Amino acid sequence: MHSILIVEDENDLAEVLVRYLQMEGHHTERAKDGEEGLSLWRAAQPDLVILDIMLPRLNGLEVLRTIRQSRKRTAVIMLTARAEEIDHVLGLELGADDYVVKPFRPRELMARIKAVLRRTRQQEDHDDRPIRVGALELDVSRFTAKMAGKKLEVTPAEFRLLLTLARSPGRVFSRQELIAEALPESDAMDRVVDAHMMHLRQKMVRLDPTPLLVTVRGAGYKLGEEG
Repeated sequence: MHSILIVEDENDLAEVLVRYLQMEGHHTERAKDGEEGLSLWRAAQPDLVILDIMLPRLNGLEVLRTIRQSRKRTAVIMLTARAEEIDHVLGLELGADDYVVKPFRPRELMARIKAVLRRTRQQEDHDDRPIRVGALELDVSRFTAKMAGKKLEVTPAEFRLLLTLARSPGRVFSRQELIAEALPESDAMDRVVDAHMMHLRQKMVRLDPTPLLVTVRGAGYKLGEEG
């Protein structure tokens, strides 16, 4: 399951995309203009953005430029009714991961989304740079974790849960999303996630008292400041 933000002002098209994405098991957010899209992107921290170019209030290229100026790596697929090469080139130069010209078949876009998400994950897995969130540091290549510079003893399941949260700091993950991302081959239930999180929190605060692993009542967990 991935979180996908659709920034599209054509209501009928947006509804079709929401329906297809939810059938694929994804969580969706939707914005009708560029400013709302940026606001939702900051709040939801999605894995992927489907971004129309011709948007009211702030066009898709400006939205993409702002996303790429942040440190957060978010996959972006651009949509446009215009097939001019300059739009295509400019979108890719600004950092779009793919580019789809309207009209298109929804199933074609679903296939593009799968390919982009797979490619993004492979790039993250081969990135040797540690992932840092606050005092937490995760070395994916060595499968090790540190807290405030000290070794954080974690099980493989705990590491994968932390990694899922750390790849999208501030984003709230439901227990079902954490199971799907970090424990996909297990038959873990919600209470198993709660147990892992309780143990992780105990281990982390022993090394740094700052509350980094946060429970969001009724929603799930996130890495970041409370509130």
